Amino acid sequence: MPVDINISTEGKEVPVQEKLKMLYELQTVVSEIDKINILRGELPLEVQDLEDEIVGLKTRITNYNDEVKSLNTAIANKKLEIKDSKTKIDKYKEQQESVRNNREFDSLSKEMEFQTLEIELSEKRIREFTIDIKNKTDQVEASVALLKEREDDLIRKRKELEEITSETAVEEEKLKAKVIKIESMIEERLVTAFNRIRKNARNGLSVVTVQRDACGGCFNKIPPQRQLDIASRKKIIVCEYCGRILVDKDIVTPMEELNAE
Repeated sequence: MPVDINISTEGKEVPVQEKLKMLYELQTVVSEIDKINILRGELPLEVQDLEDEIVGLKTRITNYNDEVKSLNTAIANKKLEIKDSKTKIDKYKEQQESVRNNREFDSLSKEMEFQTLEIELSEKRIREFTIDIKNKTDQVEASVALLKEREDDLIRKRKELEEITSETAVEEEKLKAKVIKIESMIEERLVTAFNRIRKNARNGLSVVTVQRDACGGCFNKIPPQRQLDIASRKKIIVCEYCGRILVDKDIVTPMEELNAE
């Protein structure tokens, strides 16, 4: 069954025909604003993504540098352990020269073997830490290079966005002012309905004309009688398929009082 929007006109003596004209004019203006946003394209999102990526890269570089510092500290500690083990080995060798029996000699030999294994383990750890430092240093260098690229990209994208914004700012402000003016002439519930439909419409169209016997939004066929009702402009009619407000193509005539600014 066809769906109509029944909006109270209490407090405002505005004929339905004029409401339809104002709604179509409102759609025309907000569509112009949409065109400006399309002109800006994905630049605002690209700028935001680059800013987020740069923050992430800086954090990554800081973390890598902290890890390198920790590894260098670990290497320094291992070198101290090696020095300590060598000191102990020299002491045990000296003690072996004055042992009283084989049991003491063997005990010192085992201590020397243990310290030798400690030295080998520390040297192994130092080699591993050194490799880790090399890998993380390479990652830092790669991240720094990528950071420089992204910062250059951000400067360029921001400049593009600023240029487009400055070129369209005046026009956009005028259009937004016109939207406010038109909305002030339409009852609030009807404006709310317009914005609700617009929000749910993929192309931002709340008000569409009948084109080739079909809805200009979803392109579903409109019965002849329904088209006559639309053309009569006696009530606000929406498409039973997509919910957009329907107007006849002859309503396209702009509102002179709004465009004469």
